[in-house]
Amino acid sequence: MPPWRWRGPSPALAAMGLLQLLVVAVLASERRVAGAAEVFGNSSEGLIEFSVGKFRYFELNRPFPEEAILHDISSNVTFLIFQIHSQYQNTTVSFSPTLLSNASETGTASGLVFILRPEQSTCTWYLGTSGVEPVQNMAILLSYSERDPIPGGCNLEFDLDIDPNIYLEYNFFETTIKFAPANLGYARGVDPPPCDAGMDQDSRWRLQYDVYQYFLPENDLTEEMLLKHLQRMVSVPQVKANALKVVTLTANDKTSVSFSSLPGQGVIYNVIVWDPFLNTSAAYVPAHTYACSFEAGEGSCASLELFFIGFIIMGFFFYILITRLTPIKYDVRLILTAVAGSVGGMFLVAVWWRFGILSICMLCVGLVLGFLISSVTFFTPLGNLKIFHDDGVFWVTFSCIAILIPVVFMGCLRILNILTCGVIGSYSVVLAVGSYLSTSLSYITLNVLKRALNKDFHRAFTNVPFQTNDFIILAVWGMLAVSGITLQIRRERGRPFFPPHPYKLWKQERERRVTNILDPSYHIPPLRERLYGQLTQIKELFQKEQPAGERTPLLL
Repeated sequence: MPPWRWRGPSPALAAMGLLQLLVVAVLASERRVAGAAEVFGNSSEGLIEFSVGKFRYFELNRPFPEEAILHDISSNVTFLIFQIHSQYQNTTVSFSPTLLSNASETGTASGLVFILRPEQSTCTWYLGTSGVEPVQNMAILLSYSERDPIPGGCNLEFDLDIDPNIYLEYNFFETTIKFAPANLGYARGVDPPPCDAGMDQDSRWRLQYDVYQYFLPENDLTEEMLLKHLQRMVSVPQVKANALKVVTLTANDKTSVSFSSLPGQGVIYNVIVWDPFLNTSAAYVPAHTYACSFEAGEGSCASLELFFIGFIIMGFFFYILITRLTPIKYDVRLILTAVAGSVGGMFLVAVWWRFGILSICMLCVGLVLGFLISSVTFFTPLGNLKIFHDDGVFWVTFSCIAILIPVVFMGCLRILNILTCGVIGSYSVVLAVGSYLSTSLSYITLNVLKRALNKDFHRAFTNVPFQTNDFIILAVWGMLAVSGITLQIRRERGRPFFPPHPYKLWKQERERRVTNILDPSYHIPPLRERLYGQLTQIKELFQKEQPAGERTPLLL
């Protein structure tokens, strides 16, 4: 019998093994974004278990709280930082079931520092939300040693004794982040180093702070995208690898940095504190903003679209009106049109904000889409038919096509809104390109405007050249429109058709704040008192300094 020899695997087994390796590689690549991300739902027993460095996805519902726990903490870990993130709904993390202002943190990016006791191997805390709707969250625990600086360890401004959070404020012009100074690390069971005892190299004054900025993909306001990219901004190596370092602050600098606001653009900020003596570092809890609100109030993220629609409608009709009725110069007409369009946009936003009349807002949206479709119809050779040289026939037909669109889609308003955003938004790109590159597609709407302004334009044939640039831009327009519509349909699948109007949400939020003393806005003085304080500060600038000496005789 011949000796046994290895002849290798059969071709079928080899192919199967290769397929298995490919599957494992794909699964590994999906989890390589920021370490191993664990995806779990709510625990049926109300207990959420965590592991150090593992991301957890879960949903929080009222009532507060749910208990969270970490087992088997290594002995070389001195402190832990727990952080929980949501897109725009507030969540609360607390050291105890009873909410205390100096032992809990509420917000869309909340964190706590756990200073571990000697021999401690288990840690518990509590999570919850005060909102009516369930909140989707992502959370993670990070561990640090005694050599690592403690973010927020020398907090004197905020409520927590040790506060690793970044506090973010924004308005139309700028976004400002603030954070508490850090302290040097120390071993378990040892008293923390004093924060203000000297300013030499053996104190926390040697620490430096690197401020990082990370931009989310443009025009993507989805919760999925935010939570995915937040994983790249939680630990020191990930922040350094993915974000842009904007500035380095020393301990002598004010722990506050301002950035230009970008409404509708998602941005994540984080701060890394570095100990140059030990060459160790730690990351704060990242904060994010879109410079607009997903809930009630001025500057709503949902208002941006309505403003664009209102601007188009008001600006179009106002430009025709002042051109035909007044001899104003072209530059002045453009300025007045921009002002009128802005007024129209703000009016439509105000109607939705205060009254939430969906039919009126969607009628305007549908009319804009109908206008473009009607314009495209007459941009074809159909527009050169002799019958349409008559102004009466042209405008009646044009108006009927434009009105037909909102009428057809009145039963499915969300589809109407998605179609309008995709088609009108992509055509705006065509118009923008047409400002710098010759294209005939800009005449789709320009021809209609010319006919409205010039009473003799009906005699003209609207033939235009259709060349290489036009085919390229037409293809881009089509791809942008299809991709935009597809993305919105997938993003909105399973969501409510339209959210409640902001005024209603604002009333609900105000009623909640009245009874929630832990909400920071609960302690904000009324508007009248804030205005009076500002006026008082201005008056003090113009008051003459009083002499310090005694001016009146003493009474015996």
